[in-house]
Amino acid sequence: MIIGVPKEIKPDEYRVGVVPAGVKELVLAGHAVLVEKSAGDGSGFPDSAYLDEGAELIGTAKEIWKRSGMIVKVKEPVEPEFDYMREGLIIFTFLHLAADKALTEKLLEKKIIGIAYETVQDEDGSLPLLVPMSEIAGRMSIQEGAKYLEKERGGRGILLGGVPGVEPGKVVILGGGVVGANAAKMAVGLGARVTVIDASLPRMRYLDDIFGSKLETLHSNRHTIIEKLKEADLLVGAVLIPGAKAPKLVTRSMVSKMKKGAVIVDVSVDQGGCIETSRPTSHHDPTYNLDGVTHYCVSNMPGAVPRTSTIALTNATFPLAFKIAQTEGNIAGSDDSQIESGLNLFMGDLTCEEVALSLNMVYKSIA
Repeated sequence: MIIGVPKEIKPDEYRVGVVPAGVKELVLAGHAVLVEKSAGDGSGFPDSAYLDEGAELIGTAKEIWKRSGMIVKVKEPVEPEFDYMREGLIIFTFLHLAADKALTEKLLEKKIIGIAYETVQDEDGSLPLLVPMSEIAGRMSIQEGAKYLEKERGGRGILLGGVPGVEPGKVVILGGGVVGANAAKMAVGLGARVTVIDASLPRMRYLDDIFGSKLETLHSNRHTIIEKLKEADLLVGAVLIPGAKAPKLVTRSMVSKMKKGAVIVDVSVDQGGCIETSRPTSHHDPTYNLDGVTHYCVSNMPGAVPRTSTIALTNATFPLAFKIAQTEGNIAGSDDSQIESGLNLFMGDLTCEEVALSLNMVYKSIA
């Protein structure tokens, strides 16, 4: 198979879909790899590193898409790439279709085969390709939140960890999954007072066992969320329903009751956001203020640390990319459960039930 690795063109996105070591593995297995010139520069992988491992460097994205049987990316396709698509082309990337009906309809129209990182599941229901970026986004949520709590950036002038004689800042985390747990780890490490709100009792017991008295766990309900938001200096939205749009747990009226100068970091914004006032922002223009509360809603947070993110992401995604390449395009004939769970689109059909439910569209099982 010919595998194409185009340069990411979404604003402020510096990650790359395959690292040079992955190119070598694919070439050794008999595949050809086309890499767009400078695709790896943002992550610290020069063109020479790809050449050394057997890649063919290509000058334009158009040629990459035209010649490849599979495109391996990081972020969802954007408008300039739509004209490059053709029927039967495999695209392996983050798709986040549940929050983007227009993109879903366009990819269905193009009859591509879309395999989404975020819906690939292991047999235990875990999301192995989502974990590394969730870990990074969770840790970054506290780093960014602490920055925007500074007075010169419009914040309350709060040091999350406090100092002797001064109480620390209060961090409220909605969701105790991978994002929430990593946010909690960073916030606890800084010395903040941390509350994690989650609907799963087993997950709360797990977090309580790990962190002990260093954080508070509370069961998710409207009353609890309202009361804790009033206290929060930093609110982290870390809610995830695999493949589906994030539920709106925080309304605008709740946001209006938060402290002036408080900060919201909605990590779930790429799935629609769990806070009613959230809207996607970019690293170039990451925040906006609403009702006196700073909102940080960057939809590709790990893109700010591309070296770490690219290595962490490809550690998880490459084994499946390799398996897809080995099918030589016969996705429908594959009995691999990871490929099947990741398959969102197939030749004009929407094959992910959670996405179909979120968008009120017709679902068709790949079976």
